[in-house]
Amino acid sequence: MLLPDREFDPTESAVPWRILRAAGHSVGFATESGNPGRADQQTLHGDGLPLLAGALRCRAEGCHAYEAMERDPAFLAPKPWSSVDPDGFDALILPGGHAPGMKPYLESEEVQRIIRVFFERDAPVAAVCHGVLAVARTRRADDQRSVLYGRRTTGLTNFQEKIAIGMTRRALGDHYRTYPETVQDEVSALLASPGDFLTGGWLPRMGSEAQPKLGFVVRDGNYVSARFPGDVYRWATTIRDMLAER
Repeated sequence: MLLPDREFDPTESAVPWRILRAAGHSVGFATESGNPGRADQQTLHGDGLPLLAGALRCRAEGCHAYEAMERDPAFLAPKPWSSVDPDGFDALILPGGHAPGMKPYLESEEVQRIIRVFFERDAPVAAVCHGVLAVARTRRADDQRSVLYGRRTTGLTNFQEKIAIGMTRRALGDHYRTYPETVQDEVSALLASPGDFLTGGWLPRMGSEAQPKLGFVVRDGNYVSARFPGDVYRWATTIRDMLAER
């Protein structure tokens, strides 16, 4: 699992960690500095979120999973991105987040190096929310097109991103606006066709531990993507099932 040093989404990181650990997998971590990452505290605790934006706060199940992950020795001793050997791992997990601390992760050549090798190996890659942007920005070595060119994907949709920005701008400024261009618009421009970006339903169904099949994911071969924390249980169980197929 690759993470920025700070401001990643707690649910999108901790739920797949918990589900994969429960299935008997070891989960390693890597951050830019090699120090333990720190999730976005406003998403984790809801600090400063206006009343109408309360749905953006981490739900209890996600918070509990994150608290447990913070105690994991592997989480407390991550590798730096620069020292990761992608051939030493079976799958790659790319959580999202939206705050300024995500930018080094979304723009890192080291992160893109790791992603590129996993796609060259046709090994499982799972990305959610802004994590999809990190994948889309990764170029193939042969033709310099995105590794997602010719594939289908989802990610944080325009509807979801613009709603979050609109609800929080007065209280939090641009905290929820990572870039001027939305995830959907940038990713779609890098695909073979804009129609290869699938948005799912307008009214999202929030998955949970009790109902892990709720939510929306797109699987294309060994690549699986999701939009936001409401999709993460289905996304994480899909990753688990992909590993069981190998």
